[in-house]
Amino acid sequence: MSNADVIHARIHVALFPSSGMGHLTPFLRFAAALLRCHCQLTLITTDPVVSLAESQLISRFLSAFPQVTEKKITLLPLDPATINSADPFTLQWETIRRSAHLLSPLISSLSPPLSFIVTDISLQSSIIPITANLRLPNYILFISSARMFSLLAYFPSTKTDDGSFQFGNVIIIPGIPPIPRSSLPPVLLNSNSPFAKNFSEGSQTITKVNGVLINTFDGLEKQALDMLNTVKGLPPVFPVGPLLPCEFEGPESLATLKWLEDQKEGSVLFVCFGSRTATSKEQIREIGMGLLLSGCKFLWVVRIKIFDKEEEEGLDEILGYELMQRIKSSNNGLVVKEWVNQCEILSHKAVGGFLSHCGWNSVVEAALNGVPMLACPQRQFGDQRINLEVVEAAGWVLCVKSSGWGEDVLLKGEEIGEKIKELMASESVKLEAARIGQEARKAAGVGGSCEDSLKKLLQSWNKAH
Repeated sequence: MSNADVIHARIHVALFPSSGMGHLTPFLRFAAALLRCHCQLTLITTDPVVSLAESQLISRFLSAFPQVTEKKITLLPLDPATINSADPFTLQWETIRRSAHLLSPLISSLSPPLSFIVTDISLQSSIIPITANLRLPNYILFISSARMFSLLAYFPSTKTDDGSFQFGNVIIIPGIPPIPRSSLPPVLLNSNSPFAKNFSEGSQTITKVNGVLINTFDGLEKQALDMLNTVKGLPPVFPVGPLLPCEFEGPESLATLKWLEDQKEGSVLFVCFGSRTATSKEQIREIGMGLLLSGCKFLWVVRIKIFDKEEEEGLDEILGYELMQRIKSSNNGLVVKEWVNQCEILSHKAVGGFLSHCGWNSVVEAALNGVPMLACPQRQFGDQRINLEVVEAAGWVLCVKSSGWGEDVLLKGEEIGEKIKELMASESVKLEAARIGQEARKAAGVGGSCEDSLKKLLQSWNKAH
């Protein structure tokens, strides 16, 4: 090992991700990056987890890296009546937050002692008092965009008479384009929602962390990153993206890869709405009609539940027998219901477009592979419209404009089909996607900004000790 590697081997890092594959996956990719720097690593997990996919991914990660120590926290029971949400992941976040005091004896028992801990923004306000008491440096891995973090940093604390946060028509943040009120999910406007409370607490305590790691890079969000690192009072921001996919995430199914191999280069639209986005049957059938009307080849991952243990219905039941038969007879598409390795699919030469809700992990993976996006942000809470603003500014996305935040907004097949045809035929969008792909690979490569940020992070800890 080099002298730097020997120094890094003395650094003991703990990672404590939150619930949901969208949180867990970037944490484990970041863990792999730390291991490549020869750091010692402890992964703090919870018992129970929400989804089977999370449990399986953690097991594969630990099998791939046997040098990692796993420490489990057995969560205390939560009375669902004490929180205003039925979402299983929101309930799990709150359960972890209320069990956070269990971290203190766990951290104190680790040997050698921890150098620093990396936690999730959704847990931050509950963990900061613990790490402060232990005098343990605490870093946040922010799993969304630098633009979304800018909103968190400037989130208003004032409220109106009805309990909502005080917003104008736009949120003015110095150094970046304003964020329209319409880009905020409704649940964030209601100060009584668990999501809004958590977001607000994160905003109020962010100055108490030692640094913020964001899965992004200059080629995608230079303006926001430059702004964040010049704001007095904010902790330093390290762009550690794009975080690279790893073998432990699992190979794609042979049947899916075989189908892709039989398609022409750049001819396939990949359709996937993330790991925890449930879609109504009505909307799924409109998407199916849009895919048929487009006349394009497609690979479509269908989900109707946000909780994978509940997925029981077959494709004929979900899509309807008639639509499923039309798709089969068209010979244009492959529809699957099981888990897929999204980044591996996006890296395939046959894939020339990506229909997504515009979650940040999907944006980064599309950027890494230079794949143009068609976005229809619809989730009731989250960052999808703000993410859309990032990729629209870069010019490698089209948007289904009738997309809305409400569950009752039904995107019609005719509009979806027209947008798919426009995306797959647009040379300008393809050129911009290829350009951003080059920027992403440069950032992730040897000597790139991701490696540079990791070095600065580890050096900053060494200097402090």
